[in-house]
Formats: sequence, C-alpha cells, structure tokens
Amino acid sequence: MSQERTGVATFKGNPLTLIGNEVKVGDTAPDFTVNKNLLEEATLATYAGKVKLISVVPSLDTGVCDAQTRRFNEEAAKLGDNVVVLTVSVDLPFAQSRWCGAAGIDKVVTLSDYKTNSFGNAYGVFIKEFHLDMRSIFVIDQNDKVQYVEYLKEMTEHPNYEAAVAAVKALV
Repeated sequence: MSQERTGVATFKGNPLTLIGNEVKVGDTAPDFTVNKNLLEEATLATYAGKVKLISVVPSLDTGVCDAQTRRFNEEAAKLGDNVVVLTVSVDLPFAQSRWCGAAGIDKVVTLSDYKTNSFGNAYGVFIKEFHLDMRSIFVIDQNDKVQYVEYLKEMTEHPNYEAAVAAVKALV
C-alpha cells in the first residue's frame, strides 16, 4: 500500500494528497513503467548509462508546464549525448505527440504515466485528488542514484531550472 502524504503540496493554496514515498538524494532511483506511445513502454532501464533529468508536469496543456518543458528542451540541446531529458505527465501519448509537434519540442522525451500511474506512485508525486502527477524534478546519475530532487510545494509555481541544470552538469 502506497503512503499518502498530506501537507506537502497545494494547488492555488488548496491542500493536495500525494501518493507514494518521498524520494531523497542518495536513494537508488525507483523503477517505473510509462508509455512512449500507445504500444511502447519505457522503464528506468530504458535510459541505462545516461544521466537522467526527469521533469514532471501535471499537463503539457497548461502555461507553467508548457514553459517548463520548453525551457528543458532548450537546456537539453546543450547538455550532450550522455544526458537524456524526460518529461513525465499523465497526458495521453497522442496529446504529448501533438503538443511536441506544435511546440517544436525535439530534444525532450515525453513519457505518459496515464495507464498505471507507475511513475507517480514510485516517486511520490501522484495527486490523489486530480489523478495527475505533481510538478517535480529529479536528476539521476548513470548508476541510477538520485542526485537532485525538487518537489514543488505549489503546483502552479516554476521549478528551479538553474539548480536542476547545475546538478546535471556536475555529473557530465
């Protein structure tokens, strides 16, 4: 049974319940199963040997999520081949693909947590009230150790882009 965490996140000041255990720096990154598209799945092992910057957004079709994904797409172009930038949301794979095409996103890999909420539960970001994943950032090294974590307290705020990118650069 997954842990319920209250008092750690809000949406426009209203409290949310996050499902799953909090991931901390130094932890071995939890595995997950998400969808690249309707038929193809991805797991943590899919990106073995790479530094992984995982940007979690509630939905690509909102302003902050759009800006967050565009920003990390720009940064991804500068981080090199040893780094993969993953954007996880519960948007359907079709919607993710359409959004990326319309936004010109070509460096970030979008992954959908819609089917089983495996990522949200494993990383403690699944929002019970909305069935979305809470905005958060995880940087995982080549050996699948968590090196940086940012759980946003307020769903509508931006993450600390500079700190996340600095954490990645320290690993490459």
